[in-house]
Amino acid sequence: MSAPGATSEKSNLFAQPKAVYAVAFACVVSFMGIGLVDPILPALSSQLDATPSQVTLLFTSYLVVTAVAMLGTNWVSSRLGAKKTLITGLAIIVVFAALAGLSDSVGGIVGFRAGWGLGNALFIATSLAVIVASASGGFAGAIVLYEAALGLGIAAGPLVGGLLGSISWRGPFFGVSALMAVALVATVVLLDPTPKPVRPTPLSAPLKALRHRGLLTMALTALLYNWGFFTMLGYAPFPMELSAIQLGFVFFGWGLLVALFSVVGAPRLQARFGTARSLYGALGLFAVILLLIGLFTDTRWVLVACVVAAGIPIGINNTLTTQAVMLVSPVERPVASAAYGFVRFLGGGLAPFAAGKLVEAFDVHVPFLLGAVTVVLAVGVLATGHRMLEQADAGLDEDGHPAGEHGGPEDVAGEVADEFGGAPAAIDGEVEAELTRRR
Repeated sequence: MSAPGATSEKSNLFAQPKAVYAVAFACVVSFMGIGLVDPILPALSSQLDATPSQVTLLFTSYLVVTAVAMLGTNWVSSRLGAKKTLITGLAIIVVFAALAGLSDSVGGIVGFRAGWGLGNALFIATSLAVIVASASGGFAGAIVLYEAALGLGIAAGPLVGGLLGSISWRGPFFGVSALMAVALVATVVLLDPTPKPVRPTPLSAPLKALRHRGLLTMALTALLYNWGFFTMLGYAPFPMELSAIQLGFVFFGWGLLVALFSVVGAPRLQARFGTARSLYGALGLFAVILLLIGLFTDTRWVLVACVVAAGIPIGINNTLTTQAVMLVSPVERPVASAAYGFVRFLGGGLAPFAAGKLVEAFDVHVPFLLGAVTVVLAVGVLATGHRMLEQADAGLDEDGHPAGEHGGPEDVAGEVADEFGGAPAAIDGEVEAELTRRR
């Protein structure tokens, strides 16, 4: 995340090595996969004679496999090296996205989405470290670039899915496969070989990391929040009763707000109110939006307006929770990211399928009302770590002492450099100044 007032990182954002652009492009396409299937969910349900709960398994298989695979991504990347791990993940996505497009049954698509999730886990676990290690402009500039790629992918995914889905429900799958193939070639050609880390990561490292209270608090908060988030993302398209292209534009508007408030809104709120209070506000607003969706599910314009507006709290929350995980965790960043991803993706994966079953058992309002409750519970869990987050904002550890080993951008850069076997990455002067200001 960009620090407030850090202008040099922004000015250097686009003056990057070709390898950074190759990985950033792959990030855009990878994050497109999250919302890509949203516009075609109703079409899949009607054309393949499947119930909504069966169709939502496209989210469940993808995200649950991603969650479980996150536990092993550091073990793999620390033995193969970053470039080979990226290439492996991209190749898996290319193959399984194409196979999903060739499938003639919901069961087949669900299975191939699971394979897609495995490739996605390998890719997303490594891409940020590669960008941080390769980008110019320091750590903060690299994070802004990564967040920009994430936001663009989330915004473009539903629109591309709607445009291609208006031709055929197979279109979005073939589209991702083709774009990822381009990203694969670019990564192979433009990214220099990366040496293996000096110290391979144990397979048990992410689960052991969850013993730390701060990381576990943030992970459980994210699990509850993601239950509400993916309930909306995975089931809201059905009661809207719109065409694929119309759904694409609705979620494109949502994605634009996610991108805007991830990169611009979240840093400003954090600078003014701090991480904890900004997250309380974002989660509280999202709970209200889910409550409105649950109460007015049958009123299309309210449903559409609420889904688009949800991009505001989701963008804020995505950036600040990810940063908070890095701030409060005492373990290496890749390990913390894997542990956090494992827990939060489990919530995201189970929620859409549960929503379909709740609609079948009760009515269409229930899953969204339950989502609002889980987000309120997320606020409660987060509140147990309020002091921890305030200390992290101030650059202090849990005991109130200056953070040492994992206290700032220079430490992250050193970790990334160590992961790739090189010297510590250069840190921009303004990033150091911002770190000093926060401490």
